Amino acid sequence: MDAESQQPMLRKGPPSHRERHFTAGEVVRDVIMGVSDGLTVPFALAAGLSGASAPSSLVLTAGLAEVAAGAISMGLGGYLAAQSEADHYNREMKREQEEIIAVPDTEAAEIGDIMAEYGLEPHEYGPVVEGLRRNPQAWLEFMMRFELGLEKPDPRRALQSALTIALSYVIGGLVPLLPYMFISTVQDAMFTSVGVTLLALLFFGYIKGRFTGNRPFLSAVQTTIIGAVASAAAYGMAKAVQAR
Repeated sequence: MDAESQQPMLRKGPPSHRERHFTAGEVVRDVIMGVSDGLTVPFALAAGLSGASAPSSLVLTAGLAEVAAGAISMGLGGYLAAQSEADHYNREMKREQEEIIAVPDTEAAEIGDIMAEYGLEPHEYGPVVEGLRRNPQAWLEFMMRFELGLEKPDPRRALQSALTIALSYVIGGLVPLLPYMFISTVQDAMFTSVGVTLLALLFFGYIKGRFTGNRPFLSAVQTTIIGAVASAAAYGMAKAVQAR
């Protein structure tokens, strides 16, 4: 192969690369929080009431009431947490903006300190510092992200978090209650609920492990054990109280 025929190959760029990063971490966190509690708390409640020999209709009624209350409580907690994060970001942004106006040289020096942490020399980051000083908004966003480690929150985040957690809680909470809707004998309904919920916990734990980067099988086992221990404790406590 001659030199001329090699030129196009040398000029040829790298093969097309499509980066695949998972960017829905906050949504997944909300879903995990909602489904995890939704599967565990009503499951333990149903097991406890079954241990107290309550009829299926009572277990179902109490379980649905708990799911409704739990969804509202969890959703409200998610809303307040996200709103607090947004309020904190806005307070810090206002403070940082005031510092840029009051002591610009000090804030500019902080840009250099941040760049130096990445191994850049003054002659390398100097133009970056000057460029940011000419663009106050970019300067402010740079300081928020790299000095304070804060990302600008989505203004819709609080409401989205509340709805996601609440809906996930309802979905998870209905799983252990479904057998009580169709089986009138409380013991049969309880054993069916245990089987169905443990399978759901295994599946949910495995999926959670895949999304969070943990070992899926270990995550599945851990999630199932937590749910089983919670329901067994509630069932045993109800039996102990009933025996008195």
